[in-house]
Amino acid sequence: MFRARRAKYETWAILVAAGSASRMQGIDKQLCDIGGLPCIGRSMLAFQQCRDITGIVVVTRQDLFSPVQAIAADLGVDKLRHIVAGGKSRQQSVAAGVACLPESCQYIAVHDGARPLVRPDCITEVLADAVTYGAATAAVSVKDTIKVSDDSGFIAATPDRSTLYSCQTPQIFAAGPYRQALAGAAGQGLDFTDDCQLLEHAGQKVYLSRGDYQNIKITTPEDIALAESFLD
Repeated sequence: MFRARRAKYETWAILVAAGSASRMQGIDKQLCDIGGLPCIGRSMLAFQQCRDITGIVVVTRQDLFSPVQAIAADLGVDKLRHIVAGGKSRQQSVAAGVACLPESCQYIAVHDGARPLVRPDCITEVLADAVTYGAATAAVSVKDTIKVSDDSGFIAATPDRSTLYSCQTPQIFAAGPYRQALAGAAGQGLDFTDDCQLLEHAGQKVYLSRGDYQNIKITTPEDIALAESFLD
């Protein structure tokens, strides 16, 4: 069950949209049409419509600055405060977004710009768990049996499926510990591909909040058709 609404916290969303989309066969996944709206536009709208979100920062390529600004204006996304250039890695891109946040920010919500079907109530629930536990991520239990491979391509182990989850976004963290974890990783020369992993390395437990199987990431062209089928 969804929790009752908590007191409002100053929560800022960082939408990460700086990838090269190498598996999209030349399609720009941030601008691709998903049911009549650009992918990044749908992602921005979800955070615009979530009453718990104070402001939005989009981290993207410089060539997308103007298109993203125009999309936000067309859709009435007035929570968009900054558009900044991404770095060479996801961690560096998120750090660029964090650098734009005010000191008054209490919680940071990191979201893949290429997850256009995230629901505002999912954002609210992950935030509620982040307030309770300090860090939380949307996640869904895996449906398939997972195998661990050895170096020769043979099955080495079969982990218990009941303990396995597919991690999604948003991933929401208390701002102070997140900033410290980010600075600590950078100081050690570490570069993580997942924000939860960044917190885990710093010794912070991350709660697995209820995700949504429709909250898919647009990674290949086939995902566009799948996302649109969820909108029917």
